[in-house]
Amino acid sequence: MSRSTPFDTLLVANRGEIACRVMRTARAMGLRTVAVYSDADANARHVREADEAIRLGPAAARESYLKVEAVVEAAKRSGAGAIHPGYGFLSENGAFVEALDAAGIVFVGPPASAIAAMGDKSAAKARMANAGVPLVPGYHGDDQDDALLRAEADKIGYPVLLKASAGGGGKGMRVVESGEGFQAALDGCRRESQAAFGDQRMLIEKYLTQPRHVEVQVFCDSHGAGVYLFERDCSVQRRHQKVLEEAPAPGMSEGLRREMGEAAVRAAKEIGYVGAGTVEFLLDADGSFYFMEMNTRLQVEHPVTEMITGQDLVEWQLRVAMGEELPLAQNELTITGHSFEARLYAEDPEQDFLPATGTLTRFAMDLEGAELDPARVRLDSGVATGDAVSMHYDPMLAKLIVHGNDRAQALATLNRALAALDVQGVVTNRAFLQRLATHPAFQACELDTRFIEKNEATLFAPKQYSTEEYAGAALVGLHQLARECESDSPWDRHDGFRLNAPHTIRIALCDPAHAQDDDDSEAVVVVEGTREREDAAWHLTIGSETLTARLDSLEGDAVAITLDGHRRRLQARLVGEGSERNVVVIVDPRGETRLFWRRIDAIDHGRQEAESTLTAPMHGTVVALLVEPGARVEKGMPLMVMEAMKMEHTMAAPADGHVASFHFQAGDTVGQGDVLLEFAADD
Repeated sequence: MSRSTPFDTLLVANRGEIACRVMRTARAMGLRTVAVYSDADANARHVREADEAIRLGPAAARESYLKVEAVVEAAKRSGAGAIHPGYGFLSENGAFVEALDAAGIVFVGPPASAIAAMGDKSAAKARMANAGVPLVPGYHGDDQDDALLRAEADKIGYPVLLKASAGGGGKGMRVVESGEGFQAALDGCRRESQAAFGDQRMLIEKYLTQPRHVEVQVFCDSHGAGVYLFERDCSVQRRHQKVLEEAPAPGMSEGLRREMGEAAVRAAKEIGYVGAGTVEFLLDADGSFYFMEMNTRLQVEHPVTEMITGQDLVEWQLRVAMGEELPLAQNELTITGHSFEARLYAEDPEQDFLPATGTLTRFAMDLEGAELDPARVRLDSGVATGDAVSMHYDPMLAKLIVHGNDRAQALATLNRALAALDVQGVVTNRAFLQRLATHPAFQACELDTRFIEKNEATLFAPKQYSTEEYAGAALVGLHQLARECESDSPWDRHDGFRLNAPHTIRIALCDPAHAQDDDDSEAVVVVEGTREREDAAWHLTIGSETLTARLDSLEGDAVAITLDGHRRRLQARLVGEGSERNVVVIVDPRGETRLFWRRIDAIDHGRQEAESTLTAPMHGTVVALLVEPGARVEKGMPLMVMEAMKMEHTMAAPADGHVASFHFQAGDTVGQGDVLLEFAADD
């Protein structure tokens, strides 16, 4: 079957939000859609939304989504004439493309030769040099001897970037600040690269200290035409994975935009590219730019390009795969407004971004209540309320994309949309995204790839709570108590009821991180009033200040809190495990507030002390034990390495002491909360 053969059935060889997005566009084009799934995804959203779905195998990706023969067989079984790979999994696997060609199935993407040309990062650098695309100084050779790599890093000058030659997506990549840390970083990169790509080869590049990550969206058809759909700034990253993206890149002159765009098209044509691709550059402060790599697939952040160009890039992919010419020429493409994308992950930023698992008890966005224009806000997700988030795949839940007439308007819309996004049941980075988007340096376009590291002190600074925040949290907790009390008996009531006297309640509030600390960390709110009438007000005393307050329930978790005549709408709820729903969460466009809430006018049974144990912080696999049982260790010394959701996490000694024994060995699977080892701290 030739690339120009039309097809009426499309199989999407992926999962999550990209599978849902591709099937939505395909259906709009009149195509029948086929999903594939692993046992872990049997009830996933992309399976529910497909016209039909076929099981690939067990939960492990290598036995399902990465199994070429299973995906090809699924296409044959369903009669699919084409396969869209999404991103990740088999999207940049040349052997997969060759298998599809042999089976007469169209691959919605570039030819295997183009994937091979860019899949080997070292060879790709040589091709780009031939095409006149500027390169970062580095070592891209075949000799992978440890001593040679160390010598090349010393020659380039630190800091250097170690990167898996066959890699992508931040896997097998580390910044090395000095020669002393080189070998440990090399060993870690090789382990990650072997696990993710089955390849341990490394390349080394000079690490620019203040570069921006600017990438260009390119598109080529099988008739020799190629265009660039402008650029995206993806500088805000964590562990080399993008967190916030925007288009167009702030501060780009028309001349620089054209120069980078034309270089990207040259790079694509050099390797005979067909379809959607992204050429990634490092942009230095002086306007110099250097080729990093080319992603031979659709990128996670492609929606911001769609927002500013008004084009559906998935539709472009499908039409090019059918042999059609590009829908538009370069002079017909224009930029309108500004767009941001925020990646919502199931992870805990307060615990070094550890991946999180669980069941989504609520996943929704209140666009109407937040007065957001649906044409300006888009939520691409692969999950819905009731879905389980497992340990087996990437922790990204959704992408929130917004558009504005300019950067300031788009940023304001992003903040309002993040506040309107209600995710419960699984810990996410939603609040961290708000802190990023409202950070003064981000608003001022002070961008580079170390943005999060440079601003860590302010992004993770202990929150200073205002009187209004304490008052709001007290009201939310009190409101929840009243809602949960269904009895008419005064003996069953928990709202401070007293016969012939105002209700009085004393509430202590503090940061959840200090819930086990001494009472000095708490703020006390004295609440007086009556709830016999719905419109009755409370009087809240916090220190020397007294406020007149009222709370009105709105739809869902939305409430309106009025303090001394100032009314604000926000999302608010109590969270916690089981009956211990004792943390108040309040979200509005200014950010998120979390406060530990407890009654102190009732009997105080005390609080349990936090137990310091080395338990697994998430579901995962033990990669390596770094010390011998019985070894003496110092506080902070690495003890073992775990891997979850494709990333490594190191467990460190909580104090000076010794390791009595390990409960697991390398290769073992552990569950969240499992005790990993016996540790004896010094007295």
